[in-house]
This record gives sequence, structure tokens and C-alpha cells, in this order.
Amino acid sequence: MTSKRPLPLVLRDASFRVRDALHRGVSRGRLDAQDLVRPFHGIRSGTTPRSVEEHARALAPRLRADQVFSHITAAAILGVPLPRRFERGPRLHVTTIGADQAIRVRGAVGHRAKSGLMRATRSRGVPLTTPADTFVALGTMLTLDELVIAGDALVGWLGWATFDELVHAVRRRRGTRGIVKLRLALEEIRRGSRSPGETRTRLALVRHGLPEPALNHDVVVGGRWIACVDLAYPAARVAIEYESDLHRTDPAVFKKDLTRGEHLKDVDWWLVRATAHDVGPGLDRFVQRIRRLLVIGVRGSHDTRFASRG
Repeated sequence: MTSKRPLPLVLRDASFRVRDALHRGVSRGRLDAQDLVRPFHGIRSGTTPRSVEEHARALAPRLRADQVFSHITAAAILGVPLPRRFERGPRLHVTTIGADQAIRVRGAVGHRAKSGLMRATRSRGVPLTTPADTFVALGTMLTLDELVIAGDALVGWLGWATFDELVHAVRRRRGTRGIVKLRLALEEIRRGSRSPGETRTRLALVRHGLPEPALNHDVVVGGRWIACVDLAYPAARVAIEYESDLHRTDPAVFKKDLTRGEHLKDVDWWLVRATAHDVGPGLDRFVQRIRRLLVIGVRGSHDTRFASRG
């Protein structure tokens, strides 16, 4: 019946250290009962962690005051979009700020940072590096485009940091690994993006010689609001919407997209729908199409219905 003996209230519904439980009078037999899982050495929990955040909560009791979650672990907790290659395995990244040794726990990757170079905060109930310092740490793990996406998210739709905070964090880490890549990313980060797909589309267009589009642009004609579009070239009346799987699988979103397209057509705007294929294997054709529409749009009306209303 040992396994059914209730734990002290402070230990319920949370992960805890074995030594803390023993100190509170919990027996070794109770700690070895089958209703408790062992996510990390010296840790017990009533539930099996699944997500990165849950794994972080499980390991958090083992962290010292000078240790925080960092790198892709902190980014995942903050909701920063990360490449799928990091979804394999729940290895957690922990940085020790100061002179003490890095953490040594199976399932965790230890890092060290000098005091003053990296700052700590708390989010989702666990200690982690600040969003700006998390961005800097990602410079050692992400490609340039992935860094731009992360930066767009932090200063854009997530709102965890300002662009100036990212700049100051990069400046503090002169000489660190990935510093050149981080500086290049800062040149391409924009505040207006609302999704990784929008960022990829913008980067693809600009890097192929097209002007930089306006982000999340409100189309207003004759004082009347028509629609807000992901990317736009207002002078040519060309709007671009990035279509993720949600646009295809959610009937309500699909219907809204169709209505938006018709409303834009009514005011002589083109709406181009971009997909992962357009900014991937089909990029050359996609860029050519946008370039052609910009030329036609700047010259005049591109909806033949308007030309026939004489």
C-alpha cells in the first residue's frame, strides 16, 4: 500500500528532487513506487513529460541559482519557431552563468557564460536566458535564414523583445561563435512579420532582386478598408498571402481567404497565393511571376473588368 500513500502537498502536481522528498519524510520505498516516473537522475514526477517545456519543468528542481535554460530549449519555451531537426529527443540546454562548472545530467547539455554577458529571466515558471540572449545563443545552432525567422518572431508576433534589445545583446557578445551570422541576421530582421512562411517569402523575393514588400499591409481604397495582406507592393497593387496547411485544412480560414481575394479583385488588386513550394523548388517561377505583375501593375490597371467599363 506504500504506493498509495499521498505525498506532501508541496510535492504534488510537480517534479521534485529525491533528496528534498526524503528531507520531508517521504520514504525511499514511496519514491520507488510505480506511480512516480524518473525523468532525470534524482528527480521524481507524477506524470511523464512530453514537451520541451514539461521536460524543463522536470529538470528545474536540479538547477542551481546560477543555471538557466538556454539555446533551443529557451527558444522552444518562448515559442520561437525552430527547425524540425530539433524535435528529435528532449535534450535540454542549460547555461551556467559565472565561474562554476556546467551541469552534468544525462539528457542535458551544459554550457557556461561569463557573468554580465548573459542575463536570466523567468517564463512559464522556469529560469531561462532573456529573449535577446536566447537569440544570440541560437547563432551557434541555426542557419542564417533560421535566425532571421527567430528574430522576426521575437520582435514581431511573439513580442518578447525589441529590435534594439537584439542589437545590444549581439554587441555584448563580440567574438562569440556565430557573431558574423548574427550580424547578418540583424540586417534582415523585420518587425512586421507574423509567421515563418511570411519571413521566408520576403527573404526569397528580396534576395532575388525584387523590392522589399510591405508587411501585413492594410489595403485601403477610397477611405474604405478592404483587407490586411501578408506582403504587399502598394504601388503596383500586388498582394501576396502565404498559405500554410491551416489555410487548406480549416474550412473557415479557407472561406475567409476566398472572400479576401474577391474583395481585392474588386478594387483592382492582384492577390498571389504563395506556398512552401513557391519559396522552395518553384522559387524561380514564383519570382518571375511577381516581377511581371509589378511591371504591369505600375503601368496601370491590371484587371480587364475595369478596362471594359468605358
